[in-house]
Amino acid sequence: MTDADLAAHLAEVAGRLLLTVRDSQVLSLKSLGKAGDATANQFLCHALREQRPDDGLLSEEEKDNLDRLAFSRTWIVDPVDGTREYGEERTDWAVHVGLSIDGVATTGAVALPGAGIVLRSDQPRALPAAPETLRMVVSRTRPAREALAVAETLGAELVPMGSAGAKAMAVILGTADIYLHSGGQYEWDSCAPVAVALAYGLHCSRIDGSPLVYNQANTYMPDLLICRKEHAERVLSEVARVSA
Repeated sequence: MTDADLAAHLAEVAGRLLLTVRDSQVLSLKSLGKAGDATANQFLCHALREQRPDDGLLSEEEKDNLDRLAFSRTWIVDPVDGTREYGEERTDWAVHVGLSIDGVATTGAVALPGAGIVLRSDQPRALPAAPETLRMVVSRTRPAREALAVAETLGAELVPMGSAGAKAMAVILGTADIYLHSGGQYEWDSCAPVAVALAYGLHCSRIDGSPLVYNQANTYMPDLLICRKEHAERVLSEVARVSA
């Protein structure tokens, strides 16, 4: 399989495993997230180590091995992005399988198992037509201050949603036009979504306009902007203004 085929296949299978675990009806809500994370993580990590033994690997659910820094190619995965939404049987959770090459999110797949969708970087399609009213997707539990301020200035409608992957894919699917986050994330939250979003022709950067860099010793990523390219300049300008 190509890297893209592998990413999409693994994300889809992990998603099916997660649905099976949730549908088993033998786990409480408290333990469901942990069981789902563990199940999907074991599958993804074993599969990647077998299929791509010469690549590095970073997973949210694995102890970080800094040996990955010596690799040009490093797989970055999030077995369940949006554990709360997964446990609540919502659709806005995701499985991320991304590949960073020399620090760039190059290949990826994002599965939205609750919606039966897998979006992949090697099969981009045309974006839906932009609506007249701007829509900004934000966290449904703790929307970022900068996002709320920029949305008000732009007159953008807020679209609350769960996981980072679901938010990023909402821009591709036409549910939103802008995803602005400044509350802090980690590399596994955005590597695969950014790879897919870039393939679809979206703007992806830090909120100061600088590039997103992956496979770093410190996996913390303070902020993220994914949006349709026609909105990028204005959004970045407004972020700079409200952050001054």
